Amino acid sequence: MKNTNRQQEQLTIIATHTNADFDAVGSMLAAQKLYPGAMVVFPGFHEKNMKNFFVSTMAYLFKMADYKKLDPDKIKRLVLVDTRQAGRIGEIEELLEKSGLEIHIYDHHPKLEDDIKGDYEVHRETGANVTLLVELIREQNIAVTPDEATIMCLGIYEDTGAFSYPSTTEKDFLAAAYLRACGASLTTISDLISKEMDPEQISLLNDMFRSAVHHDINGMEVAVTAVSTEQYIHDLAFLVQKMLRIENLNAVIAIALMKNKIYIAARSRTPDVDVGAVVREIGGGGHSFAAAATIRNKTLAQVENRIIELLKKHVKSRQQAEDIMSAPAITASADISCRKARQLLSQYNINALLVVNPEKEAGELTGFITRQVIEKALYHDLGDIAIKEYMTTEFAEVEPDAEISEVQEKIIENKQRILPVKKDGNVIGVITRTDLLNTLIYRDRQQQAAHSSQPPHESRQPRTKKVSGFLKERLNDSIIDLLRRIGRVADSHGFPAYVVGGFVRDLFLYRHNEDIDIVIEGNGIEFAKAFARKEGARVNAYAKFGTAVIIFPDGFKIDVASARMEYYKFPAALPTVEMSSIKLDLFRRDFTINTLAICLNQDRFGRLIDFFGGMRDIKEKAIRILHNLSFVEDPTRVFRAIRFEQRFGFTIGKLTAGLIENAVKMDFFRRLSGRRVFSELCQILKEENPIPALARLEDFNLLKVIEPSIRMDSTLHSMLESARSALSWYDLLYMEDDYRKWVVYFMILIRHTDREKAEEICLHFELAPRYSRILTQERFEAENCLHRLARKLPMKNSELYEELSGFKTEILLFMMAAANQERIKKAISFYVTDLKDTEISVRGEDLKQMGLTPSPLFGRIMRELLREKLDGVVETREDELEFAKKMVTGGK
Repeated sequence: MKNTNRQQEQLTIIATHTNADFDAVGSMLAAQKLYPGAMVVFPGFHEKNMKNFFVSTMAYLFKMADYKKLDPDKIKRLVLVDTRQAGRIGEIEELLEKSGLEIHIYDHHPKLEDDIKGDYEVHRETGANVTLLVELIREQNIAVTPDEATIMCLGIYEDTGAFSYPSTTEKDFLAAAYLRACGASLTTISDLISKEMDPEQISLLNDMFRSAVHHDINGMEVAVTAVSTEQYIHDLAFLVQKMLRIENLNAVIAIALMKNKIYIAARSRTPDVDVGAVVREIGGGGHSFAAAATIRNKTLAQVENRIIELLKKHVKSRQQAEDIMSAPAITASADISCRKARQLLSQYNINALLVVNPEKEAGELTGFITRQVIEKALYHDLGDIAIKEYMTTEFAEVEPDAEISEVQEKIIENKQRILPVKKDGNVIGVITRTDLLNTLIYRDRQQQAAHSSQPPHESRQPRTKKVSGFLKERLNDSIIDLLRRIGRVADSHGFPAYVVGGFVRDLFLYRHNEDIDIVIEGNGIEFAKAFARKEGARVNAYAKFGTAVIIFPDGFKIDVASARMEYYKFPAALPTVEMSSIKLDLFRRDFTINTLAICLNQDRFGRLIDFFGGMRDIKEKAIRILHNLSFVEDPTRVFRAIRFEQRFGFTIGKLTAGLIENAVKMDFFRRLSGRRVFSELCQILKEENPIPALARLEDFNLLKVIEPSIRMDSTLHSMLESARSALSWYDLLYMEDDYRKWVVYFMILIRHTDREKAEEICLHFELAPRYSRILTQERFEAENCLHRLARKLPMKNSELYEELSGFKTEILLFMMAAANQERIKKAISFYVTDLKDTEISVRGEDLKQMGLTPSPLFGRIMRELLREKLDGVVETREDELEFAKKMVTGGK
């Protein structure tokens, strides 16, 4: 009795918000496990199946109390779960005025200024609130029965949409897994979660579809539907979720007048539409992806108008001027001639130039001039006149944070082809009419796609996507930590930093690649030096190209480049390089699949940027160039297109294939240096299986670039396959010697050439002397050896050794591939595996101890000993010493 009185004196009650859902009820049960002896005060339920389930199944698990029958003076502690809003806890709100009340709060909703302040708070933004409490139960090793586990797990399933809502976290999965291990019944959960609509719900859902209005708010489509019914219809949130999925919408807000109350249910699938922030301002609650409210004494129209006002306030603009601008801005001095201006337009492939005053140190912006104006000036023989005479001097401009609507207004109303973007008085970029048009088309097609099963058309508007979770899945912790450190150092210098190229491409192709390429929007060399100092690494910098290599103490390397753009003075020329932005840096690359970038700065870490449809082409398994003059500017890209096509099992796009054929027809390859051609050919020959790529070179008539007489006929194809078999066989031996696979394949390709032609090929490709010697002199010696083996086999081991011992590994593998008799292949393989590394143990000191002085006899004895060992006459060291003694004494 004393114990009971003491409990009454120190009463703890557990409560949640009104309109409790399964997550709230599961949280109260979990809290009861953490606070033994506490009383649970239920605020009541809105959902019909919630009431039924609770009455028939749950009630016995709770120590329930009727708040009206409790003595407020004896309540010493209030435990709130799944809320901390005073306006959402009903009549319990009066307790908050009680002095000395200890408040404990467990909530997963975003914090707000008017939140109840607790003496003890647990807050994390998990998908379900009960997840927070299950973590504590698990940490404290508190036993959970199967029925209790089912109720808690039901809350997780409901509030995460069976783990399908964007708000779902890793912790929700772990909590559910733990509860399943405690015996949670998935059958019970499925019966309650998999709801079937009754006729009233179907009718209401149809009304919601018919009355839905799709609002374009800051570039994001939000559907708002307002309906009314004479009776209360349960599970409005369930119907909103159905509508969201059926219509494939970004966000839906339903406003339903039922009897004399207005109920709001909101769902969002994008962080750009925070429905929680919207609904909280009208007295409701929730988080960014799901929210609800009940409103009295307002009309349907009033609430709908207020919702739209709040959406305009809270929906984030998807894009601002700085998101679609091109940077850096290409400018021209007001004093340059119209003829020179046309050269600049062609050089940078643009249609308008910003004009700056050369007399001002900062390059004050004075106007702009278009290609159309310049062409007319040249037509009228005014090519030598300065552009300041014909430039447009009245123009609009925008700040970086200008909305797209402002950009659109200024470009259209001013009939302005190019719009400068200025920050602190300096031009940081430009927006062209094409940039704006692409943005508007992309937005329109995205909205159309929400109502269509067809995918949106391609746009040059950058696609962005958060892939930090994917990085964690694909990369080891050390690489992720390295990328984060890069981002931190870049932030400290004010540089945007990106990991780009093949590393990113191979992440999405699920291929291993730790060749990390970093692009810095700014001074890449400055960044590389700063990062190397912090990491204790060293730097090799190349100022001409703005690039650097960071070399770590363990030998690991990172390539760093300043974001740059390139232009080509004539076809096949090496590029001229200038500083640029990430967009223009990616545009200079060879294929769309290599234009992906992931931001590394701390505030945007893991944000994938896709300007040119790289992810689309990875999905479609297509190799596509970025612009139609790509192969004119750099014909070596043809070799890379074929190499990537065969490596990844992709297909070269129809347009790209046509442009390759054009490059071959125009013979742009003749302008390439032999070294550049060979560099690309060597990369092909280093592939795991280069034969399909070589066959594709033949398809495009490109083997002639190596040597006009090469043809991929059945004989050459068979020899290349033999070479691949020989290389695979050798690799399986795990020999330690370092050899060059490409050398073997290249010898097969030019095998039909005579020595003079082979030397000519080596000279054209500027090969190092050691490789030229292998491809000419040593290759012909190997051919002669093959003829001798064909005549003399079988032979003693020592004779075989003498034939083959002078050849490098590449030559031996070439001989295996080129041999036309199986017995020759077997003889060479036997030499490699059994004879090549044979050694004798007798040394010069042993011969001295036998009374010999150093002389040519030493060499003859050693050679004879090796022959005898190869032929099996001597086996042990004792045999060798005995044989040597006989030779010394003349016994042999």
